[in-house]
Amino acid sequence: MHVQDGRPLPVGLPPLHAGGGQGPPHPRPPPAAEEAVDLLLDSGRAPGDVLVITTGPQHPWAEHELSFGETSYWAQHDAGDDVFYADAAIASRAATRAVVVVAVNGGPDTVAATALPLALSRAGALLIVCGDPQRINSVLGAGV
Repeated sequence: MHVQDGRPLPVGLPPLHAGGGQGPPHPRPPPAAEEAVDLLLDSGRAPGDVLVITTGPQHPWAEHELSFGETSYWAQHDAGDDVFYADAAIASRAATRAVVVVAVNGGPDTVAATALPLALSRAGALLIVCGDPQRINSVLGAGV
């Protein structure tokens, strides 16, 4: 795990980057995922370069946008102007973006096991995985 001042540092592909703290799955994206997005934007990444995939409960932004209907939600994805948040169950519809942040924030291990290779295939330059490192290692079957 690469961290500085308690914050995750993005690293290039490979390897996968595991950030976040110890403990049970978070009910929403781990704080490390939010911090990773903030760091990416603060470092000059365009918001449209970033896709965030959650394995548990949807990010509040996605819940809000989906309240207006799927057509509007996916139109925002297609516009590519902002960070896009997607649940792992529908992330296969998302296009490749320069950076993909995976928030392992709950859900069954099978969802995380499916989301991680999908995220790798969608990450054009950088993949960041945030959540409980023990769970991530268990899902991947290796130490990261």
